[in-house]
Amino acid sequence: MRTSAVRTPRSALLTAVLAAVVTLGAIGAVFLLRPRPDVPVDTVTEPGAASAIPAVTCGGGPCRQLAAMTVGGTPVVLLTDASGGAGQVRVGPEPGTVFDLSIAQLGARLGANSLTCIDGASPTCLIRGDLGDEGTGAYGELLVEDGGVWRDPGKPYFADAGTLSLYDVTADGRPDVIVVRHDCPGAASGTAKCQASPVLGEVYDLGGNSLGCTRRVTAPSNLRGWPDVRLTRADLRACP
Repeated sequence: MRTSAVRTPRSALLTAVLAAVVTLGAIGAVFLLRPRPDVPVDTVTEPGAASAIPAVTCGGGPCRQLAAMTVGGTPVVLLTDASGGAGQVRVGPEPGTVFDLSIAQLGARLGANSLTCIDGASPTCLIRGDLGDEGTGAYGELLVEDGGVWRDPGKPYFADAGTLSLYDVTADGRPDVIVVRHDCPGAASGTAKCQASPVLGEVYDLGGNSLGCTRRVTAPSNLRGWPDVRLTRADLRACP
């Protein structure tokens, strides 16, 4: 006699449940293992991201680089408008610290040789601009580093003989400003009478204090080192 195996309803139900579990597990594995699309980089925004730095303008228009130097490891760049009539100085890597130049507002015209810097105990830059097309004088403005901070002392210098220099006259490790001017107490600066008078060099410290003057000479070219005049303490005496 042949005996047939009879499945009970309970065993059939168990088999169906196991088959469903196996099927769902396979589907889940396929979903987890499928490659994921890359997230576009431009859709990710970092919190607190810096905004674009606004462009520096000179005289209401775009700036152009006129001259550049490095002093004490710090880059210094002279920026002007197309005519050289409006200018700024950027100190440090971009965006740096930007200084507006007051001498441009006094009519000084800036050129490729307008920037001079000297390193030392107080790194200093002199920005020089000629006044007018007739060469009737020049203005100068200082930028001085003190304790890691650059500042503009705010005092413009005027040389009616057209020569301004930066040099350590007192040999104290700090540059001084040499202003060449006409000695014409009885005539106004810029007049024909004053322009015909003898000239002398007057020396100022970085604080704007006069340290003395040279003897009078017939022309700026008679001063040592002209056009970048180089004086010593021995060259100075009381100013007339």
